[in-house]
This record gives sequence, structure tokens and C-alpha cells, in this order.
Amino acid sequence: MKLVKVVLDGSPVNYLTEIEKGENLESGVYIIVETSRGLELAKTICNSFEDESSHDVSFKEEAIKEEEKENFKFVKLATKKEIETNNENKDFAEKVKQETKKLIKKYDLEMKISDIKVTLDKSKVSIFFTSENRVDFRDLVKDLAGIFKTRIELRQIGSRDETRAMGGFGPCGKECCCKQFLNDFEHVSIKMAKNQNLSLNPQKISGLCGRLLCCLGYENEHYAETNKLMPKINSIVQTPNGLGKVVYNDLLKRVVQVKLGDETSYEIKNFDLSEIKQTKENNEPKGK
Repeated sequence: MKLVKVVLDGSPVNYLTEIEKGENLESGVYIIVETSRGLELAKTICNSFEDESSHDVSFKEEAIKEEEKENFKFVKLATKKEIETNNENKDFAEKVKQETKKLIKKYDLEMKISDIKVTLDKSKVSIFFTSENRVDFRDLVKDLAGIFKTRIELRQIGSRDETRAMGGFGPCGKECCCKQFLNDFEHVSIKMAKNQNLSLNPQKISGLCGRLLCCLGYENEHYAETNKLMPKINSIVQTPNGLGKVVYNDLLKRVVQVKLGDETSYEIKNFDLSEIKQTKENNEPKGK
């Protein structure tokens, strides 16, 4: 089986497309693929390869994962006219968007348009929207179908999918991960932020979508394992300078900040984790 990795026009998500055995495609080529919506324009982002070839393991594992998600059917190379048609469809999508907004206001519907996809032959228009509640959009669909003479599909999506479609920049100053490369949204929990000693201020650990930052999960495994090795905050430990109380753990450097001395005269020193011996003593050392 021969595969090529592609990205749909205007979409951040990568997919694998099975192509004909004898076909060879280079990166950056526009092709026509058949999706669940119909015929769409896609762009290759790698050279075509044999499934049994000597690609690195991580790439093949990713390929298998993507293939299970959705396998597009390669139809043919895109012509110049089809590429131009696709660009014209973007203007058509904008007209659909503006008309949809007018009808939403007319019917007083609680919904927000996020993205609009038009198949290459305009046989189907998919309108993605967000809403906190279920929406009865039957009249809206009838009106749109009558105006544009094509099949209209409305699909409700979540806040993360909306951010992926619209894009933007995160608190780190870079473009949102979901817009750049994330194909799937992994589970992210508040415990991950706690593991990393981050402020639990929602504004600091939330993305543009209002949900917890996806990047909290990137290094969570490292932080979770390191946390098991570090002494607890306020616990008593043995250091090369005597007993002291733990006041802070630097998980990345594996450095423990310890308070030595008493309340009237003390100093805070940093020790490497290997220099620390945890004690079973629960009381504070004498003089504290």
C-alpha cells in the first residue's frame, strides 16, 4: 500500500491518503481527494511512501493512527482550473457565512458560526457552529438551501474545535498548537497544572478556547515522575548543613530549596536532590 500525508485546504489537521501503487507524489502538490463531505482540494506535505518502507518508527505509528481516523481516497492531481475553483469557493463560503448570520438574527438563534467548508463542486456546504445549548436550525437550513441551491449541513462543535478552525496566538506568543499540528485533543486536567507547580489562576492556564492549555500535557509525565522523588513542601529533610524545612521544589533542575535555622535567624539554600535525605520526622527542628 502506498500513502501520502496531506492537509485539507484551510485545515490544520493532517491526514493520510492512500494512493495508487504506481503513483509518485512529491511534497507541495495539490490533489483532489474524496472525503466524507465530497470532493475536496488537499495539499501533500510529504513525498509518497510505501507502507512497508524504512520510515522511522514514530512516523509509521503516527501514520497508522491517522489512517484509522479517516482515510481519504485519492482521486487525481488537481488542475489549475480546479485550484482556481477552490479559491472561488472561498468567496462563496463568505457569502454563505454572511447570509447565515442574517438568518440567525432573523430566527433569534443562540449560535455562533465558526467555519464553513464547501466541496469542490459546491454540491455540499458544511457550516460549523458553537452554542451552549441545542439549536433547532431546521428553518435556517431550509432557507439556506433555497437561496444557494445546494445541500446544507450544520454541525455543532466544541470551543477547542472553534479555536482550531479560527486560529490565534496563545499566552506563549506562538500560534495555537491546535492550529499548527495537533490532530487530536488529549485529556488535560487541573492535576497537570498542580504537578508543574503552576499558578491555578484560570486566566494563566487556559487557552483561547477557554479550556485548559493543551501544552500542560506535553511534559506531564516527566513532572509526575519527578514529583514522586521530590520531598513534600514543609517536610523536614536532612541536608549537608543539617535539618531544614522544604520551601520549594524546582522540578526541572531537581533542586530543593530548604530553610535552615530558626525564625529569628535563618537562611534559604538550594540543594541538589541527591544531597537531600528525607526523614520520617514530622515536627520542626529545634529552635524553629
